[in-house]
Amino acid sequence: MTDRPARRGWAGVRAAAGAAILAVVVWRLGAGPFVAATRAVDGPALAAALGIGALTTLCCAWRWRAIAASLGVTLPLGGAVAAYYRSQFLNATLPGGVIGDVHRAVRHGREIGDVRLGVRAVIIERLAAQPVHLGVAVVVLCAFPSPLRPYMPAVVLAVAAVGLVTFLVTRRRTGSSRLDRRAWAGVTAATVVVLLGHLATFLVAARAVGATAPLTRLIPLTLLALLAMALPLNLAGWGPREGVAAWAFGAAGLTAAQGVAVAVTYGVLALVACLPGAVVLVAWSARWGGTRG
Repeated sequence: MTDRPARRGWAGVRAAAGAAILAVVVWRLGAGPFVAATRAVDGPALAAALGIGALTTLCCAWRWRAIAASLGVTLPLGGAVAAYYRSQFLNATLPGGVIGDVHRAVRHGREIGDVRLGVRAVIIERLAAQPVHLGVAVVVLCAFPSPLRPYMPAVVLAVAAVGLVTFLVTRRRTGSSRLDRRAWAGVTAATVVVLLGHLATFLVAARAVGATAPLTRLIPLTLLALLAMALPLNLAGWGPREGVAAWAFGAAGLTAAQGVAVAVTYGVLALVACLPGAVVLVAWSARWGGTRG
């Protein structure tokens, strides 16, 4: 109980940092990129975002289900998909970007009669994705030209160290006897599909705003913006993504304004992709309210 004020304070700092980054971006580039992003969103882009979002949500839910099974918890896939949609919607609409995961963990824990175990499953599920994300990032940044190319040796070492520590922590918390190689392979494959889906959505956003650069040039730039969303200083995912996109696109010889427009368009498409979670949230609230009544 004593750490709740500290957690709330940290959440406020994260949201304030994200808002500050957005303010700096607007100050330097004006509102033009944001206006361009809103105009770029059309029917085909929204349809693509919803379709890709359905696939990535299914993979995320499957990954969570596999991790839960490794801990001895049965989690129906349909329920996992609905809970993950709700979690994504809350993450995308509330400050901090993690409230949905907390809600998912606690609710599942209450359903199985063990909140600690429910929280543990979600923490492991989130941690298990990080080494895969970092590994794919290293491969992509080594294969394609990017602003980080001159610093790749240092980047590779740093990513390898972070990835190894994350993998060892996840493996220790899970227990190697419970999550075998076959399960790890499935979790890894699902995570790769999720990451590719997010990259595809970023590329849809890039084309929507008129970025005509070849994919070999856009992929590493969008990947850098995507990785920036993992920084714990954001406002429901906003802030670092736009700042890094501005820097990456500018450093790559494009324009910072275009980078921000792409990042903002991605944010809009990502929000649309998780809107089914709002339906799940309303349905759950109505059911919970009826049960109380």
